[in-house]
Amino acid sequence: MAARERFDHEIQAIQSELLKLSILSIQALEISFNAFIEKDLDKAREVIEQDVIINRLEEEINDRVIIVMTRQQPVAKDLRRLVVLLKAAADMERVGDYAVNIAKESIRIGKERFITSVELLEDMCFKTTLMLRQVIEAFVDENMSKAKEIAEFDDQIDEMYGNIITHLMRLSLVVPESISQITYLSFICRYIERCADHATNIAEYLLYLKKGQRYDLNQ
Repeated sequence: MAARERFDHEIQAIQSELLKLSILSIQALEISFNAFIEKDLDKAREVIEQDVIINRLEEEINDRVIIVMTRQQPVAKDLRRLVVLLKAAADMERVGDYAVNIAKESIRIGKERFITSVELLEDMCFKTTLMLRQVIEAFVDENMSKAKEIAEFDDQIDEMYGNIITHLMRLSLVVPESISQITYLSFICRYIERCADHATNIAEYLLYLKKGQRYDLNQ
């Protein structure tokens, strides 16, 4: 196998692992949030236990990228692709971490009745998982138009985040005895917002990969 062919084969293998990592992380986020809504503590614990698989996958991607860098001595454009794959894997692994954090907050809330409606939080999580799926699809297809749309999603998530946090802060003045649950709900809201930020990061990596310059979609 020629050197270039071997390099392309390695890149494809790493991209396949990134796709697998992304699917597992998004699924973890969905399962964790559903466990929160359904107060399914066993399901929440499963998310925490399964996180080791996501962590291991990211480590494998890191190792493969380093090996390719050292053995293949890639040119600038190829090196950029490897760095982008490395960074995208780190962002998707963080999504898995936030899924774990949501599961932990769910366990802290336990079977306690929600003190407020969580419909807006549900909508926020739905849009975030949609955003994550779209950015991974854009990344795989190298679709820059789809990647740029991520900024619009992120603006919506940021607005939802602000509205929910404002509501929870006001609620803490009305029912101070429920401050613990309000704090847990605030954390869950923050974790979902951070997942959306990681989706935006990946969109920016794709634009950097294709254009060779950095973009800030959060402006």
